[in-house]
Amino acid sequence: MSSDIIVIGGGIAGLTVAHELLRLGATVTILERQHCAREASWAGGGILSPLLPWNYSCPVTRLTQLSNALFPKFIEALRRDTGIDPEYQASGMLVLAGATGEPDSEGHGRAAREAREHDAEAWCARHDFRLSKVRSHEIAPLLASDEAALWLPDVCQVRNPRLLQALMKAVGQRGGVIKEHVEITDWQIEHGRVQSVSTSTGEKFTASNYIVTAGAWSGGLLREHALKLDIWPVRGQILLFQAQSGLLPAIVLQEQDNFYLIPRRDGYILAGSTLEETGFDRRTTAQAGKLLLEKTHALVPALTEATLSGHWAGLRPGSPDNIPVIGSHPHITNLYLNSGHYRYGITMAPGSAQLISNMILNKPQPLDIAPYKWPS
Repeated sequence: MSSDIIVIGGGIAGLTVAHELLRLGATVTILERQHCAREASWAGGGILSPLLPWNYSCPVTRLTQLSNALFPKFIEALRRDTGIDPEYQASGMLVLAGATGEPDSEGHGRAAREAREHDAEAWCARHDFRLSKVRSHEIAPLLASDEAALWLPDVCQVRNPRLLQALMKAVGQRGGVIKEHVEITDWQIEHGRVQSVSTSTGEKFTASNYIVTAGAWSGGLLREHALKLDIWPVRGQILLFQAQSGLLPAIVLQEQDNFYLIPRRDGYILAGSTLEETGFDRRTTAQAGKLLLEKTHALVPALTEATLSGHWAGLRPGSPDNIPVIGSHPHITNLYLNSGHYRYGITMAPGSAQLISNMILNKPQPLDIAPYKWPS
């Protein structure tokens, strides 16, 4: 079977780049080893901003800002074309300093907190990102304590399972082919180009270009062609609570451990997440569940075990400094990678799709792509 482009991996990175290339007139086939949209993309929280964005490098900032600029039209087109509402909204994020903000007898804690606040204010001023100092109860009255906090009103979120549903439907509507339970078993490479890929079904697929978007599995899928690619699985566990709609009006983030609560429109609240180096084991654990429950209840006493309705885990594609690889293979001219987004696969998805599509179609780029090149 032949297409202009074969996308290998049916998560947020693969679906978004397929959607963009189809929009630009290419023919696209997605090959997914299991079910589309069921790995890290589905398991995450859908916050469309790095946690504490002032702590990240310029390549992360530029890519997330590009995606943030693209998201409104991207979501509106999906909603119009598919009838599925991904629940994109600016819910804002309240950043709590927590225990790290309490001063000791010499005021060291206060000095550290003030230094962090200064860094945050300077970053937000440079990037035209609104920030104000508030008391936490001004934003979220049902939090357990009223403390000094930072308020970022423009932080958005999306309900990632619904975004993925909309993307799968939109890809099909635009003529894209999605093949599930199809695993790559071999690469046929001649004269510096991929000629075809063999699969677990016995079928071979050919295309002009191939894009690997397999998340944490990308390195293993590429085998020796991965070169110095540094992407690894990082397990994240999340709890889901069912509460009264409006109980929590904004995303809440604890600064000291990056623990967050994300409210959905219908009252569900996500609590997460862990960062665990466990290889490709994505099982949930009672220990992590207990810890997340304790943290949740400490922040919002109304959220108890009685309101707990779900517990799951996903495997993020870890990468050095959270900088993904979005680029062409150093030696194989028609092989590309869009992976390694670590905690921000959803956040970076539209921007990453635009960059990789521009590479393939020889279109100008909106930013410097050098930081995302494939290491050789």
